[in-house]
Amino acid sequence: MTTKLAPLLAAALLVGTFLTPALAGVYPVSGRWTYENALERGPARDCRGDRHMDFGAERRFDNSGGVPDFRNVRVVRTGLSAYYIVDEFLTAQVRGRTSFSLVVLDEDHIRIQLEASGKTFVLRRCA
Repeated sequence: MTTKLAPLLAAALLVGTFLTPALAGVYPVSGRWTYENALERGPARDCRGDRHMDFGAERRFDNSGGVPDFRNVRVVRTGLSAYYIVDEFLTAQVRGRTSFSLVVLDEDHIRIQLEASGKTFVLRRCA
């Protein structure tokens, strides 16, 4: 009897694996990062400027663009300090996804390249 149930149990486990929702990745950085004076050395002392990005574990806020709130869908490590990230956003009219590459340059600087536009910019960690 158990030999007849084994294939059914294996099939049920396989189907259950595919039906389980995927969990979001965790961003490789956290905290507030500024666009202002991003190429200066060390962390930024004053991050009260108008343009900054905040990384939480699975959520990102960016006040410099049209969409302020993103939820992480996937983080894939592509190198020693490089990552491919897919985020989801929802506005009053649009639900969409955006993807970008993030490279940790050092403990105080990251570089982001947006996949759709190819635009690249550096952010500086806030102290």
